[in-house]
Amino acid sequence: MENEKFNLSLRKFLKHVGVTSQQEVERIVRERHLEGTGKLRLKMVLTAEGTNLNHVIEDEIDLG
Repeated sequence: MENEKFNLSLRKFLKHVGVTSQQEVERIVRERHLEGTGKLRLKMVLTAEGTNLNHVIEDEIDLG
């Protein structure tokens, strides 16, 4: 495995995940008028086709 190429590709993927995820959360908060309503529970699941990867992150964010 070419380490530098792998790292750059992985960083690009993670940046895409982060940016698009933030946009989607902001969109749903706006559409549902959730600003200032407490907390929003989020769950992110990462899988990789052809592997047994199943990484789950659950947390909540403050809606102000």
